[in-house]
Amino acid sequence: MMTPLYKRLQAPLIQTSLLHRRVTLLAGARQTGKTTEAKALASPSTDYRTLDNLSQLKAAQADPHDFVQHTSKMMIIDEVQRVPELLLAIKLLVDENRTPGQFLLTGSANLQSLPSVQESLAGRIQKIRLRCLIESEIRGTENHFLEKAFSQNLKSSFEPFPKSKVLELCFRGGFPEAIFLSEKQRVLWHQDYMDALLERDLKDITKIQRHHTMKELVKILAAWSSKFMDITTIGAHLSVSRPTLETYINALESLYIFERLPAYISTDYDRIGKLSKLFITDTGLMSSLLKWTMENVRLDLDRCGKIIETFVFNELSALVDAHSGLYTLSHYRDREQREINFIIEKEGTSLLGIEVKSSSTVGKNDFKSLQWFKEFIAKKKPFVGIVLYTGDITLSFGPNLWAVPISALWV
Repeated sequence: MMTPLYKRLQAPLIQTSLLHRRVTLLAGARQTGKTTEAKALASPSTDYRTLDNLSQLKAAQADPHDFVQHTSKMMIIDEVQRVPELLLAIKLLVDENRTPGQFLLTGSANLQSLPSVQESLAGRIQKIRLRCLIESEIRGTENHFLEKAFSQNLKSSFEPFPKSKVLELCFRGGFPEAIFLSEKQRVLWHQDYMDALLERDLKDITKIQRHHTMKELVKILAAWSSKFMDITTIGAHLSVSRPTLETYINALESLYIFERLPAYISTDYDRIGKLSKLFITDTGLMSSLLKWTMENVRLDLDRCGKIIETFVFNELSALVDAHSGLYTLSHYRDREQREINFIIEKEGTSLLGIEVKSSSTVGKNDFKSLQWFKEFIAKKKPFVGIVLYTGDITLSFGPNLWAVPISALWV
């Protein structure tokens, strides 16, 4: 089956960037659709090159300055991180000619994390993150969740989406090629994907001496998703030094497989926690790496909570990215153990708190942290608190506090 084309949330950002910036970079994990999106913007006057092609890779390595020369309106270079020297060559070209839209690059590794990168292209480049597909992209529906949540303009009822159906979405994940595979084939695809990443792409990031340790670390981090970063505990069963462990984790983050969610610290409250949370960037990959099944997750509160919170993180992250600086995403925790899964701040002026619950019922107690945050942290800033749950009706639990079906994220 051919992978269908999806209308990506970032498409308007890419088109706007090409009109105003000399260089545009589509960054994200492999197999998230970067090449597809880049080729969709190509025209007869576009020069397309990919560094996954061995001949083109060798040509770029041999003479980076000649490789980027072109007379076409735009040059697309796929997987630019494989020859970081191209960035300096591109800088020289776009400094001589300031016309926007000269280069569209894709990268499956964070360029700034590469030790060989000497040029950032600051002021010349716009970086746009392309993540795995989220549910509204798969369904082809418009997504205005954040706008509606901040304005408290959410529908009163939604399509029923019980926990079992949410878990099906979690196990499916959002890699375009894996979505339509059978359960067994999808697990194999995810496992092959990670093996290929560890065997090939890591070489562009850092030298990994202990590949078995790295494979074990990937599984540990997958099980750690949605938890607070604790390097000591993460490495407890791995015979590596702390600096080596941190290097390995940073490498996996550079490949966009794992991501840290910072703590909300924009407050003078002195008992606030500052630890980041760790998330894997696709729940299908998470379940396959951990060999989880529907049967051993559905009735396990810890596993169920982890994977659904991770799913919501990936949905919200894509929505925040698509609004290009309008929103910032974080989490909240303090020393009194008050926690809020997600805090979204809009232009520094208003706040949205989101708690995630896998149950189909919600009670007043589920809003305790949101209510406290509203009164003592948000204070005069407008604040809306939402508990996402697996019911189908929007319910009010007091001024600016709502229980909202999880399907509001894509309907």
